[in-house]
Amino acid sequence: MTMNLGSNYTLPMTNSSATNLPLLNLKTAPQEALLLQQTPATGIVHIGLGNFHRAHLAVYTALAVQANGGDWGIFAYSMRSTATPDSMTAQDNLYSVVTISPDSDQIIIPAIHTKVLGGPERVGEVLREIAQSATKIITLTVTEAGYSISQETNGLDLGSPDIQWDLTHPATPKTAIGIIVRGLQLRAQSHKSPITVLSCDNLSSNGNRTAQLVGQFVAALPEFESQELDAYISTLVTFPNSMVDRIVPGTQPRHIEMVANRLGVHDQSPVPAEAFTMWVLEDNFAAGRPDWEINGAIFTKDVEGYEVMKLRLLNGAHSLLSYLGALAGEETIPGARFLPFVEQALQTILYKEFLPTFSLPIGVEADKYIAQLFSRWSNTVLGDLTSRVGSDGSTKLPQRITQPVLFHALNQEIPQYIALTIAAWLACIAPLAGFEPGKYADAMKDPAKEKLVGYAASSTSPSDFVRWVFTGAGIFAPELATLSEFHNQISIYLDLIMREGIEAASKYAHSLS
Repeated sequence: MTMNLGSNYTLPMTNSSATNLPLLNLKTAPQEALLLQQTPATGIVHIGLGNFHRAHLAVYTALAVQANGGDWGIFAYSMRSTATPDSMTAQDNLYSVVTISPDSDQIIIPAIHTKVLGGPERVGEVLREIAQSATKIITLTVTEAGYSISQETNGLDLGSPDIQWDLTHPATPKTAIGIIVRGLQLRAQSHKSPITVLSCDNLSSNGNRTAQLVGQFVAALPEFESQELDAYISTLVTFPNSMVDRIVPGTQPRHIEMVANRLGVHDQSPVPAEAFTMWVLEDNFAAGRPDWEINGAIFTKDVEGYEVMKLRLLNGAHSLLSYLGALAGEETIPGARFLPFVEQALQTILYKEFLPTFSLPIGVEADKYIAQLFSRWSNTVLGDLTSRVGSDGSTKLPQRITQPVLFHALNQEIPQYIALTIAAWLACIAPLAGFEPGKYADAMKDPAKEKLVGYAASSTSPSDFVRWVFTGAGIFAPELATLSEFHNQISIYLDLIMREGIEAASKYAHSLS
């Protein structure tokens, strides 16, 4: 599914350099690319002002408002960084979205943000905006790591110093969950208007999960705070599930030059994105919503079916693609995808290891969907990076591989390429002594990296390291801790990667599949 942006959004190319052009703003923006001539009043508060939000929710909302109106302007907050908010503020909150495919480089300017700000010192403004009765929806794109989930309890990490801070400092919360609860608390203390909290992150049952974490935070508050707040949330706040899908890389200098050549203005923070986009939601909004379906959003009771399909087929295979590619010396996802042994690995993990573990949503054909994935991974013009896709594996992999591994364990089978994915991730993030994974693996970030690197340095063997990862690191579900044969196979692959390289390890996995 793709958005039809219309031919009027393809602008003529100029020969201007970004460095000597006027800055993008309301006066200089080409009208052909500017979706909204007047920004609507705020109706949505968004937490997590990254590229994905700006290419997904913001575009869907701008197109919906352009078609049917409504006060659905977005007040957006970056919890830590001020770079994007500062660049957008200097541009009248504008930025461009460059849809990049082999046959297109369309550009639109959503013009949907009413205010953007960043940094912990501005969080009070976010709480006050959530408390406004005109705010109808709180949305989030903070990645899996931003939900403060304990892998040991599978609930809110109440031992986290940041969560502990949020429980005792209502005016200056540091976490996404803390910001949501403290904002809702201000509403409960004043007008008690209904509101919806909408997660747009790759979490299983993300709405239910967010509701669970919010509930656990509220339950940890003193009774004089929690009682009224719990009553308000349970009756007037909804948490619909959703599934989001669009590949949105980081912004590079070439994207800034591309916008300059097309628009004739200097955009400090353009967003590159693939043409494909999908959004699947439950229609459970307590105070209304934009008409997102006009632009292709799917409202269904089977969000879970789409979500599992995406988490396993796209995200699970994407992880394998990034780690194998980085270890093979490939900087980009399409570069990795075209390696013959990676192509073989992808076909096997998709058809033999992921596809048998769930039922596809009604109307979705496996071959067609998988062919579309290979097409998306082949987008050499977009050039998504293996280091970007491979980052944060400790928070991404557990929800992508846990159920498939348990499914195969019940059949007394070991999913070989899932095991290889885990081994390749460890080789990238925390290489054992004597192994150099390469610069693209080194560029991957992970919240558990320090812990993993520390134990890798003291491990006596790959098997010792892998055993600790599943039994002592607090990363994977306890159900996987007892699968010793699965651990042993990961150890074999990790050893083989170190001795003979990733291609040899992948070919060995194929021989066992």
